Amino acid sequence: MKNKWALLILVIAISLSCQTNNNQNNKDEAPTNTAISQEIFDPLKEGYKLYWEDQFQGTELDTTKWKVRGTGPRRIGYNDPSMVKVEDGNLLLMYDIKRDSIMGSAVGTYETFNTTYGYFECKAKLQKGIGPWAAFWMQSPLISDGEDPAKYGSEIDIFEYFKGAGKDHMTHCVHWAYGPNQKSCGQLNSDLEGLSEGFHTFALEWTPEKYAFYIDGLKFHEISVGLSHIDQYMILSMEIPATLEGIKNACAPDTFMVDYVKVYKKEK
Repeated sequence: MKNKWALLILVIAISLSCQTNNNQNNKDEAPTNTAISQEIFDPLKEGYKLYWEDQFQGTELDTTKWKVRGTGPRRIGYNDPSMVKVEDGNLLLMYDIKRDSIMGSAVGTYETFNTTYGYFECKAKLQKGIGPWAAFWMQSPLISDGEDPAKYGSEIDIFEYFKGAGKDHMTHCVHWAYGPNQKSCGQLNSDLEGLSEGFHTFALEWTPEKYAFYIDGLKFHEISVGLSHIDQYMILSMEIPATLEGIKNACAPDTFMVDYVKVYKKEK
């Protein structure tokens, strides 16, 4: 009962804080663009061809391409299928609090599409609140089986959007060797003016030699550690923090809206 009262108080605080958070994030800031290249990357001009895509047409998730992922407990809440919708040509991955349930959402291609190397891109509109976060990432089905990423794969965080770190700030990362000896490339930080407004594209170029991370076609990072050389699958998710403190400034409901996902590959 004590926890339910705490959650009720938190829900009230969240509903009152959404407008405040948006105002706080509208403070004057200097224009930013930390890309390492100002040339727009076009996969078609670089020898890639469209290999796989989902434009999210219709009124239901295309289960030949995606499955709702991880239904059940997730940190302090639950991944709930009701938080996944398709409407008006977009995939909606939602976060909400209903009664005493904190709910997030995720979909993945583990059962439908796994591949090695390519240019992986989504066009999306990010969540508006602080706390829960939007993510586009890739995962290896063998990541817990060994420590060599070449053989067992990696987790590639194409992007994570923690709005509390700045409305125009985004992070990327690569992890491998799940377990007591887990390793990471360390957080990669990107800033781009206007990131919190409207739709943007977020992409990863994964080759045998590198990972390169893109926002709106601009390259922000290129690294060569934690390289996977095995098939991996894609995940889109609206993540839930690990503590109630983490959602005290959140907005519920909130939505990560995806217009499309495309995968480009080069012919061997």
